[in-house]
Amino acid sequence: MVDHRGLPVAITLSAGQTSDKAAVADLLAAHPAPGDVVADRGYDARAILELIAAHGGRGHIPTQRDRKAQPSVDAAVYRQRNLVERYFNKLKHFRKVATRYEKTARNYHAAVLLASSRLWLRFYEAAS
Repeated sequence: MVDHRGLPVAITLSAGQTSDKAAVADLLAAHPAPGDVVADRGYDARAILELIAAHGGRGHIPTQRDRKAQPSVDAAVYRQRNLVERYFNKLKHFRKVATRYEKTARNYHAAVLLASSRLWLRFYEAAS
């Protein structure tokens, strides 16, 4: 989960074979007031939208194409989803994260957290 500047605020690691939907509850629990939650079609589930509403947020998630009812999503808000994609791109600049040299999930998670903290530091470093 990233904030409005594209900086990470919550990180969870899931198994490679599990759906991304399984991590939503942990991410929402880590952030007390999510506000607008923007996600791609992979997160389209009634349970996820209800979970977001229960945490006081508004879900901006487009529906799967095979559904009969296709409610619209505000395009201006949905464009903010690229902040997550850009965060993943920044993570890939850290070789240890991109190549996944770490054998255990614990060590890989630690590497992602270190890289994320470096992104936060980079944002707040003085330009002079």
